[in-house]
Amino acid sequence: MGKSVLFIIVVFIMIMAGGDVSGNDVNADSLFNSAGVKYENRQYASALSDYLKIGQSGYKSAPLYYNIGNCYFKESELGYAVLYYLRAQRLDPTDDDISGNLEFVRQFMPVTLEGVKINPFITFMDSIVSPFTLNRLAWISSILFILFVLFLCAVIYFQFDGIFVRSVGYILVIVLLVSSVMTTYKYRTDYMTVRGVVVAAEAGVYSGPGEDHDFEFNGAAGLIFEIERAEGGYYLVIFENKRKGWINKENVEII
Repeated sequence: MGKSVLFIIVVFIMIMAGGDVSGNDVNADSLFNSAGVKYENRQYASALSDYLKIGQSGYKSAPLYYNIGNCYFKESELGYAVLYYLRAQRLDPTDDDISGNLEFVRQFMPVTLEGVKINPFITFMDSIVSPFTLNRLAWISSILFILFVLFLCAVIYFQFDGIFVRSVGYILVIVLLVSSVMTTYKYRTDYMTVRGVVVAAEAGVYSGPGEDHDFEFNGAAGLIFEIERAEGGYYLVIFENKRKGWINKENVEII
Protein backbone atom coordinates (compact mmCIF):
# COMPACT_ATOMS: atom_id res chain seq x y z
CA MET A 1 0.00 0.00 0.00
CA GLY A 2 2.81 2.40 0.88
CA LYS A 3 4.55 1.86 -2.44
CA SER A 4 1.29 2.47 -4.33
CA VAL A 5 0.85 5.83 -2.59
CA LEU A 6 4.47 6.76 -3.26
CA PHE A 7 4.10 5.89 -6.94
CA ILE A 8 0.93 7.97 -7.28
CA ILE A 9 2.74 10.94 -5.68
CA VAL A 10 5.57 10.57 -8.21
CA VAL A 11 3.09 10.55 -11.08
CA PHE A 12 1.29 13.61 -9.67
CA ILE A 13 4.55 15.54 -9.45
CA MET A 14 5.42 14.65 -13.03
CA ILE A 15 2.01 15.85 -14.20
CA MET A 16 2.35 19.14 -12.30
CA ALA A 17 5.78 19.58 -13.86
CA GLY A 18 4.22 19.51 -17.29
CA GLY A 19 4.18 15.84 -18.22
CA ASP A 20 1.54 14.93 -20.82
CA VAL A 21 -0.42 11.81 -19.91
CA SER A 22 -3.26 12.34 -22.38
CA GLY A 23 -3.90 10.83 -25.82
CA ASN A 24 -1.81 7.73 -26.47
CA ASP A 25 0.15 7.99 -23.21
CA VAL A 26 -0.50 5.46 -20.50
CA ASN A 27 -2.74 6.46 -17.61
CA ALA A 28 -0.09 5.41 -15.15
CA ASP A 29 -2.14 5.97 -12.00
CA SER A 30 -5.06 3.72 -12.91
CA LEU A 31 -2.79 1.20 -14.65
CA PHE A 32 -0.62 0.90 -11.55
CA ASN A 33 -3.67 0.27 -9.35
CA SER A 34 -5.07 -2.22 -11.86
CA ALA A 35 -1.77 -4.09 -11.94
CA GLY A 36 -1.78 -4.21 -8.15
CA VAL A 37 -5.23 -5.80 -8.11
CA LYS A 38 -4.14 -8.37 -10.70
CA TYR A 39 -1.06 -9.20 -8.65
CA GLU A 40 -3.17 -9.75 -5.53
CA ASN A 41 -5.37 -12.08 -7.60
CA ARG A 42 -2.26 -14.00 -8.69
CA GLN A 43 -2.58 -12.84 -12.30
CA TYR A 44 1.17 -12.24 -12.40
CA ALA A 45 1.69 -12.21 -16.16
CA SER A 46 -1.10 -9.69 -16.71
CA ALA A 47 0.12 -7.52 -13.82
CA LEU A 48 3.64 -7.62 -15.23
CA SER A 49 2.37 -6.50 -18.61
CA ASP A 50 0.66 -3.47 -17.06
CA TYR A 51 3.71 -2.52 -14.99
CA LEU A 52 5.96 -2.79 -18.05
CA LYS A 53 3.63 -0.54 -20.02
CA ILE A 54 4.06 2.12 -17.35
CA GLY A 55 7.83 1.78 -17.57
CA GLN A 56 7.77 1.91 -21.38
CA SER A 57 5.85 5.20 -21.21
CA GLY A 58 8.82 6.84 -19.49
CA TYR A 59 8.03 6.57 -15.77
CA LYS A 60 10.82 5.56 -13.40
CA SER A 61 10.33 4.92 -9.70
CA ALA A 62 11.49 2.49 -7.05
CA PRO A 63 7.93 1.20 -6.34
CA LEU A 64 7.38 0.49 -10.05
CA TYR A 65 10.65 -1.42 -10.44
CA TYR A 66 10.05 -3.23 -7.14
CA ASN A 67 6.66 -4.51 -8.32
CA ILE A 68 8.07 -5.52 -11.71
CA GLY A 69 10.73 -7.52 -9.86
CA ASN A 70 8.05 -9.21 -7.77
CA CYS A 71 6.13 -10.21 -10.88
CA TYR A 72 9.20 -11.61 -12.59
CA PHE A 73 10.01 -13.65 -9.49
CA LYS A 74 6.48 -15.10 -9.46
CA GLU A 75 6.98 -15.98 -13.14
CA SER A 76 10.27 -17.74 -12.24
CA GLU A 77 12.36 -15.22 -14.19
CA LEU A 78 15.15 -14.86 -11.65
CA GLY A 79 17.44 -12.80 -13.87
CA TYR A 80 14.87 -10.13 -14.59
CA ALA A 81 13.73 -10.14 -10.95
CA VAL A 82 17.29 -9.36 -9.80
CA LEU A 83 17.61 -6.73 -12.55
CA TYR A 84 14.54 -4.79 -11.47
CA TYR A 85 15.26 -5.06 -7.75
CA LEU A 86 18.68 -3.54 -8.45
CA ARG A 87 17.09 -0.76 -10.51
CA ALA A 88 14.69 -0.09 -7.65
CA GLN A 89 17.53 -0.14 -5.14
CA ARG A 90 19.46 2.46 -7.13
CA LEU A 91 16.50 4.84 -6.83
CA ASP A 92 15.77 4.04 -3.17
CA PRO A 93 18.71 2.35 -1.41
CA THR A 94 17.06 2.72 2.02
CA ASP A 95 14.03 0.52 1.28
CA ASP A 96 14.29 -2.66 3.36
CA ASP A 97 11.67 -4.48 1.26
CA ILE A 98 13.76 -4.03 -1.88
CA SER A 99 16.96 -5.20 -0.17
CA GLY A 100 15.18 -8.11 1.48
CA ASN A 101 13.55 -9.34 -1.72
CA LEU A 102 16.83 -9.02 -3.63
CA GLU A 103 18.64 -11.18 -1.09
CA PHE A 104 15.75 -13.65 -1.01
CA VAL A 105 15.64 -14.06 -4.78
CA ARG A 106 19.39 -14.55 -5.06
CA GLN A 107 19.10 -17.57 -2.78
CA PHE A 108 17.34 -19.37 -5.64
CA MET A 109 20.18 -18.84 -8.11
CA PRO A 110 21.56 -22.19 -9.30
CA VAL A 111 25.12 -20.83 -9.56
CA THR A 112 27.15 -18.58 -7.27
CA LEU A 113 30.68 -17.44 -7.96
CA GLU A 114 33.05 -17.81 -5.03
CA GLY A 115 36.75 -18.09 -4.40
CA VAL A 116 38.00 -14.49 -4.54
CA LYS A 117 37.81 -12.15 -1.59
CA ILE A 118 36.31 -8.75 -2.29
CA ASN A 119 38.54 -5.74 -1.65
CA PRO A 120 37.88 -4.79 2.02
CA PHE A 121 38.12 -1.07 1.20
CA ILE A 122 35.41 -1.41 -1.45
CA THR A 123 33.26 -3.41 0.96
CA PHE A 124 33.72 -0.72 3.60
CA MET A 125 32.88 2.13 1.20
CA ASP A 126 29.82 0.29 -0.12
CA SER A 127 28.51 -0.16 3.42
CA ILE A 128 28.84 3.58 4.06
CA VAL A 129 27.36 5.00 0.85
CA SER A 130 24.69 2.35 0.18
CA PRO A 131 22.00 4.04 2.35
CA PHE A 132 22.31 7.26 0.30
CA THR A 133 21.24 8.25 -3.18
CA LEU A 134 23.65 10.27 -5.28
CA ASN A 135 21.34 13.30 -5.13
CA ARG A 136 21.26 13.23 -1.34
CA LEU A 137 25.04 13.01 -1.09
CA ALA A 138 25.42 15.85 -3.59
CA TRP A 139 23.06 18.04 -1.52
CA ILE A 140 24.94 17.24 1.68
CA SER A 141 28.28 18.10 0.07
CA SER A 142 26.88 21.34 -1.36
CA ILE A 143 25.45 22.44 2.00
CA LEU A 144 28.72 21.63 3.78
CA PHE A 145 30.68 23.61 1.19
CA ILE A 146 28.39 26.63 1.63
CA LEU A 147 28.76 26.40 5.41
CA PHE A 148 32.53 26.24 5.06
CA VAL A 149 32.59 29.30 2.79
CA LEU A 150 30.33 31.23 5.19
CA PHE A 151 32.58 30.20 8.08
CA LEU A 152 35.68 31.49 6.27
CA CYS A 153 33.94 34.75 5.41
CA ALA A 154 32.90 35.22 9.06
CA VAL A 155 36.41 34.47 10.30
CA ILE A 156 37.98 36.95 7.88
CA TYR A 157 35.37 39.68 8.33
CA PHE A 158 35.10 39.52 12.11
CA GLN A 159 38.73 38.45 12.58
CA PHE A 160 37.82 35.50 14.77
CA ASP A 161 40.72 33.57 16.23
CA GLY A 162 41.48 31.01 18.88
CA ILE A 163 41.58 27.26 19.43
CA PHE A 164 37.80 26.88 19.22
CA VAL A 165 37.56 28.66 15.87
CA ARG A 166 40.44 26.63 14.42
CA SER A 167 38.88 23.40 15.73
CA VAL A 168 35.56 24.22 14.06
CA GLY A 169 37.42 24.96 10.84
CA TYR A 170 39.30 21.65 10.95
CA ILE A 171 36.09 19.74 11.64
CA LEU A 172 34.30 21.42 8.71
CA VAL A 173 37.20 20.60 6.39
CA ILE A 174 37.30 16.95 7.46
CA VAL A 175 33.53 16.49 7.17
CA LEU A 176 33.52 18.23 3.77
CA LEU A 177 36.32 15.99 2.51
CA VAL A 178 34.57 12.83 3.73
CA SER A 179 31.30 13.91 2.12
CA SER A 180 33.07 14.74 -1.15
CA VAL A 181 34.80 11.35 -1.22
CA MET A 182 31.48 9.59 -0.58
CA THR A 183 29.78 11.57 -3.35
CA THR A 184 32.56 10.84 -5.83
CA TYR A 185 32.57 7.15 -4.94
CA LYS A 186 28.79 6.92 -5.30
CA TYR A 187 28.91 8.61 -8.70
CA ARG A 188 31.68 6.32 -9.88
CA THR A 189 30.00 3.10 -8.73
CA ASP A 190 26.44 3.99 -9.79
CA TYR A 191 26.96 5.90 -13.03
CA MET A 192 30.53 5.63 -14.32
CA THR A 193 30.70 1.88 -13.70
CA VAL A 194 28.30 0.08 -16.07
CA ARG A 195 26.80 -2.96 -14.38
CA GLY A 196 24.55 -5.65 -15.74
CA VAL A 197 22.72 -8.86 -14.90
CA VAL A 198 22.54 -12.20 -16.68
CA VAL A 199 18.86 -12.64 -17.63
CA ALA A 200 19.06 -15.76 -19.79
CA ALA A 201 18.63 -19.11 -18.07
CA GLU A 202 22.18 -19.97 -19.15
CA ALA A 203 24.77 -17.73 -20.76
CA GLY A 204 28.08 -19.07 -21.98
CA VAL A 205 31.14 -17.17 -20.83
CA TYR A 206 34.11 -17.38 -23.20
CA SER A 207 37.77 -16.43 -23.21
CA GLY A 208 37.18 -14.11 -26.18
CA PRO A 209 34.36 -12.27 -27.99
CA GLY A 210 32.69 -15.24 -29.68
CA GLU A 211 31.82 -18.90 -29.39
CA ASP A 212 34.92 -19.79 -31.42
CA HIS A 213 36.97 -18.98 -28.30
CA ASP A 214 37.47 -21.28 -25.31
CA PHE A 215 34.38 -21.93 -23.19
CA GLU A 216 34.97 -20.90 -19.57
CA PHE A 217 31.71 -21.58 -17.72
CA ASN A 218 27.94 -21.08 -17.83
CA GLY A 219 26.65 -17.87 -16.30
CA ALA A 220 23.32 -18.45 -14.60
CA ALA A 221 20.41 -16.01 -14.47
CA GLY A 222 20.85 -13.38 -11.79
CA LEU A 223 24.64 -13.13 -11.81
CA ILE A 224 25.80 -9.51 -11.53
CA PHE A 225 28.82 -8.11 -13.32
CA GLU A 226 30.64 -4.96 -14.40
CA ILE A 227 31.23 -4.24 -18.07
CA GLU A 228 34.83 -3.48 -18.98
CA ARG A 229 34.33 -3.03 -22.72
CA ALA A 230 32.28 -4.18 -25.70
CA GLU A 231 33.35 -5.82 -28.94
CA GLY A 232 30.88 -6.83 -31.60
CA GLY A 233 27.97 -8.64 -29.99
CA TYR A 234 29.85 -9.39 -26.76
CA TYR A 235 30.77 -7.71 -23.47
CA LEU A 236 33.98 -8.31 -21.56
CA VAL A 237 32.62 -8.54 -18.03
CA ILE A 238 33.96 -8.84 -14.50
CA PHE A 239 31.81 -10.90 -12.15
CA GLU A 240 31.47 -10.30 -8.41
CA ASN A 241 34.31 -12.72 -7.64
CA LYS A 242 36.54 -10.76 -10.09
CA ARG A 243 36.53 -13.52 -12.70
CA LYS A 244 36.52 -12.14 -16.25
CA GLY A 245 34.98 -13.43 -19.46
CA TRP A 246 33.12 -12.53 -22.63
CA ILE A 247 29.35 -12.87 -22.73
CA ASN A 248 26.77 -12.39 -25.47
CA LYS A 249 24.87 -9.08 -25.21
CA GLU A 250 21.59 -10.88 -25.94
CA ASN A 251 21.85 -12.82 -22.66
CA VAL A 252 22.19 -9.81 -20.36
CA GLU A 253 20.57 -6.49 -19.44
CA ILE A 254 22.16 -3.27 -18.20
CA ILE A 255 21.01 -2.16 -14.74
